[in-house]
Amino acid sequence: MLDRDAAKQKTRIGFVSLGCPKNLVDSEVMMGLLHHAGAELTPHAEQADVIVVNTCSFIDSAKQESVNAILEMAQHKTAGRAQKLIVAGCLVERYRDEIRKNIPEVDAVIGTGELEAVLAAAGMAPVKQEPSPFNIINATPSLESELIDRAPSAVKKHSRPEGDLREEQGRFSRDAWDGASPSLPEYLYSDETPRILTTPKASAYIKIAEGCDHPCTFCIIPQLRGKFRSRRMSSIITEAESLVKQGVREITLIGQDTTCYGEDLGLKDGLAQLLDALAQINVPGIGGIKWLRFLYAYPNKVTPLLLETIAKYDNISKYLDVPLQHASPTALKRMKRGGSGDIFLKMIERARATVPGIVLRTSFIVGFPGETDAEFEDLMDFIQKAQIDWLGVFSYSDEEGAKAFDLEEKVPSRTIESRRRKLMRLQQKLSTKAKKAWVGREVEVLVEGPNEETPLLWDARTMLHAPEIDGKVLINDFGPHETLVPGTFYRAEITESHDYDVVARIIE
Repeated sequence: MLDRDAAKQKTRIGFVSLGCPKNLVDSEVMMGLLHHAGAELTPHAEQADVIVVNTCSFIDSAKQESVNAILEMAQHKTAGRAQKLIVAGCLVERYRDEIRKNIPEVDAVIGTGELEAVLAAAGMAPVKQEPSPFNIINATPSLESELIDRAPSAVKKHSRPEGDLREEQGRFSRDAWDGASPSLPEYLYSDETPRILTTPKASAYIKIAEGCDHPCTFCIIPQLRGKFRSRRMSSIITEAESLVKQGVREITLIGQDTTCYGEDLGLKDGLAQLLDALAQINVPGIGGIKWLRFLYAYPNKVTPLLLETIAKYDNISKYLDVPLQHASPTALKRMKRGGSGDIFLKMIERARATVPGIVLRTSFIVGFPGETDAEFEDLMDFIQKAQIDWLGVFSYSDEEGAKAFDLEEKVPSRTIESRRRKLMRLQQKLSTKAKKAWVGREVEVLVEGPNEETPLLWDARTMLHAPEIDGKVLINDFGPHETLVPGTFYRAEITESHDYDVVARIIE
């Protein structure tokens, strides 16, 4: 009876996580820390005593979504059960004082490098215990499983010569941001850090690095996240092995620039070395990672060894995500990215020659200050030649603190939108033609569950689809099965194609 009463008195904590997968991992770490300290996590905000909103501040629309989420959750404090509202993440780094001043319902703010502060903010103390086997909890189907882990490890400082130089040049300056901490975030989670998975049971992200040293003029992520720093390879491998033991079969490595991995630790081609080690994981009685991929490569960091490593192992996805941002050399120069369409085409040619069948994902910015009609046509011409498999387009957004904010010759919003639509129409035609070639193929798919729009279709992905960002495989025929099991791999045949998605039937 006493145990039951004590359980009833546990602090219930609800989470709202916005933004990219890197932010999601931060939320999972904070959830793990809180659960480890004795909190009970709930997916229902109206049942929470404490609500945490982990925010994004990448572009205007993301900032607005974050503010809307904070205001919505504040209602649970003013007119509901919640006693505390905590705001975390990138929006805090940028608008720390403004959040406190303008939203009085907020009780605490936590920056990107202050994840462990969520315990004090929620009124909980960290739990100290003897080292024990690492265990990552999967949040589904129950958040109330026991978490066994060691205390978070101390932060270790890393740096790259490029990052040190950029710091001297003022790349990371936040002096104009009211309330911003003068010290940059330095936090890195490790394999010893409690973490609760919120992704589907067969899939997980591993953040292998944090921060960024690149000088891109459109981006404030270095100021929000700090200098580039890599996790120790042994820590990443240990975490991956632990995930495999928990039933995870698909692992996606993430970082602001995964291709810089290990440079601050003195490694050359560190990402290739890491992939080589992870691809060979073999947990006795279980096996290894079935699907392994990485996201966010920098174009001039796609080395021959990296491509050879992708080609070497069947369980490494033949998938390369390289955000190119533009193809005009003059536009790229203003962006402080470097390169050109011709250089990128040669990189793509090398990738396709080394890794037959490789799928390419990229993203572009249209309407960057000074973008001329000729520069936009260069971009259109490049897309036609490159035949990119998955392509995203961002409309340029002015961000205070980014160097591009001070550039003149701003492109009118109507022109930006027109160019975005024109580019996507071109990509739609290219994608529709490419997807037709999928018809008749037999592929392995990971089934995710019923489609949100209709119960007649189930969602699935192949190894060449990254979670949540690429198209889908829509299952309309279960073949020999009465139903399908989410998180399970099946063989399927592609039967029809659409602009970005394909339809398939299960064959075994």
